[in-house]
Amino acid sequence: MRALALFGAAGSLVVSSLTAAPVAGALEAPPAEAVGTLLAARRAAAHPPRFGTCPAAEHLPSTVSCATVTVPLDYADPDGPRIGLTVSRVRASGPTSSRQGALVYNPGGPGASSTSFPLAAGLPAWKRIAAVYDLVGYAPRGVGSSAPVSCQDPADRVTGPTPAPTEPSEVFKRERVARAKTYALGCAHRTGASLRHYHSLNNARDLEVLRAALGEPKLTYMGASYGTYFGALYATLFPHRVRRMVFDAPVHPAPRQIWYANNLDQSLAFERRWADFRTWIARHDRVYGLGTTAEGVGRSYERARAELAARPAGGRVGPGQLHAVMLQAGYDDVFWPSRAAALARFLQGDPEPLIALAAPAGNPSGTRGSAGATGAALTGAAPSSDPGNATAVYTAVECNDAPWPEDFAVWDRDNTRLARRAPFETWDNVWANLPCAYWTAPRQRPLDVRTAPGELPPVLILAAERDAATPYAGALELQRRLSGSALVTERDAGTHGIGGGGNACVNGHLETYLLTGAVPGKTPVRRASCAPHPEPDPVSLERRRESGTPSAV
Repeated sequence: MRALALFGAAGSLVVSSLTAAPVAGALEAPPAEAVGTLLAARRAAAHPPRFGTCPAAEHLPSTVSCATVTVPLDYADPDGPRIGLTVSRVRASGPTSSRQGALVYNPGGPGASSTSFPLAAGLPAWKRIAAVYDLVGYAPRGVGSSAPVSCQDPADRVTGPTPAPTEPSEVFKRERVARAKTYALGCAHRTGASLRHYHSLNNARDLEVLRAALGEPKLTYMGASYGTYFGALYATLFPHRVRRMVFDAPVHPAPRQIWYANNLDQSLAFERRWADFRTWIARHDRVYGLGTTAEGVGRSYERARAELAARPAGGRVGPGQLHAVMLQAGYDDVFWPSRAAALARFLQGDPEPLIALAAPAGNPSGTRGSAGATGAALTGAAPSSDPGNATAVYTAVECNDAPWPEDFAVWDRDNTRLARRAPFETWDNVWANLPCAYWTAPRQRPLDVRTAPGELPPVLILAAERDAATPYAGALELQRRLSGSALVTERDAGTHGIGGGGNACVNGHLETYLLTGAVPGKTPVRRASCAPHPEPDPVSLERRRESGTPSAV
């Protein structure tokens, strides 16, 4: 759903497909909503939340404390209905004299929670940061216990086995259109009139109320993936309230990209990352036996898809489930060994490793766009009692945020052309977002993210050069729009979300910035680069079992 420029015919369709123009940056917040945000922030500062034992649903240890921060459902009506956001915290471990305030984190989604982020205090990469910052996570509006959004009865969810055709038939397309219409109507019926208030501008306003509730005069914030988008909205709306901000794996913020165009660009970028994964497997053919070239590995994958279409593994894993676990490999190469081993074992006659990885459980489609394994290790998002909640929030936010084509013929035309070049993710991406074509709630008009020179303190942008979920062009564009910002690039790598992960160079820049405020590079264009982290070792399933390492990564 993020931005690498499309070339040729597919790219030329993007802007013409949309019907509404973004407003200018100076008009981003109607007066009532601006006043409502100010009032809500003042109330939160006057009545700070009381932290105590975390709800059992968060599955957090006693070292983490939790509270509820109340925000308006509708910022244009701050005295109207209010909702509570679940917030978690671990206090800074160092002396009070060295404390620098609270560091708030969001891992993306839309639909992901960071309530387990405070556990990062125990990770080596975060030790010095956790000594001077309170680490704060939260469940954004609609997520988990924070006024959850619901779009579908659990009994109505398709869990598997499912097909995943790269050249869908007209009959299949009609079935998916009908399903998208049903899902969109379900969001409207199950969430009701409040559905319209779940969008990125309100997520940015909620962040301002959270800042005030924590007693911080200015915000220190780190967002990954989608978290960079509403973080950038915050920087545009409230630049005078920014202390330090880290944007990890940035979304392309241009109004024309939100969100239809970004999804087209993401599909193209995933094709390249899928090729990277197949090339790595081919280099380790002695371990996996799936082919000595990327093309050969692709043929092995297609053979597995055909076999699963004819006879689903364990009665639950079809081509759709296989595709979902291989798509995860595009987010982080930490997934590569287990996915390659499961594919190899399936084709050798043993379906159990693939069933362990791919059998439907919990959220059937996951949270698209959130940070990959690095982010998952960082946040450890708590399981939801409603496994469809993350998908519902994702859908509500993206559909509410901006105009979408309302005629399936436009989607069909654009993606049929794109799929000729990028078949791996294209149609899966269409089906994930198609409810937005039939959305009944009012649309927002994307804010023009932009700050003038001197308006914002230096902020730090982190990006992997081959990130598929939020392609690198988005990082370049965000740096151009946030005056004075610095960009750190992990060269020739594709992990989605690199801060606090396995690259010491990246982590050094992150730590220096959060501890001192210093950014790398010199004006006018502040940039630095890091060599890629090592690719994963090819570990066979047998060696995993012998060492006791879980195979279902």
